Amino acid sequence: MSEAAFAAEEAEARFHPAPTLLENLCMWVCEIAIVVMGAVVILEIVTRNLFGFSYEMSDELGGYIIVGISFLSLPVCQVYRSYHHVQFIQARLSPRLQALSHFIFDVLSLLFCVILLWQLTRFVMTSYHTQDAAPTLLATPLWIPQLFMPLGILAATISLLRSALGNWRRFRAGGRMSA
Repeated sequence: MSEAAFAAEEAEARFHPAPTLLENLCMWVCEIAIVVMGAVVILEIVTRNLFGFSYEMSDELGGYIIVGISFLSLPVCQVYRSYHHVQFIQARLSPRLQALSHFIFDVLSLLFCVILLWQLTRFVMTSYHTQDAAPTLLATPLWIPQLFMPLGILAATISLLRSALGNWRRFRAGGRMSA
């Protein structure tokens, strides 16, 4: 990596938002969900192999947990810069243009998230009003696991907004390290 690339990384880190209570809470919920999913799977394995009995709900609960983790991890990945970047293009841009490209990407992502938030909220509200329930032994009201989708997108939208503001400040500073 060249010295200019290191400087660009440093400038991005300087203006990128730090994790807040929102992202930390989402990460904490995801960590607990992974532990719960592991416990459900282990319980299912033990009861099937030792007692020849199945609770017949591990697949359903695992699916709900995966959806929750998928959406609640979005803001965590945003603030920790875990998403892929097209480095071979970014490396050829000046620090100011790198900041601008990140800002444009954040704005486009924000637009997508706002539309997705609107549609997912409508989806959950429809499930709630029609009292949809899973056709399983648990008969889970579907709006409960679906609620994690708009909540995760809302958190991602807030994190993206903070990131876009940081990239705008970085662009205004000319892509340099100074604020």
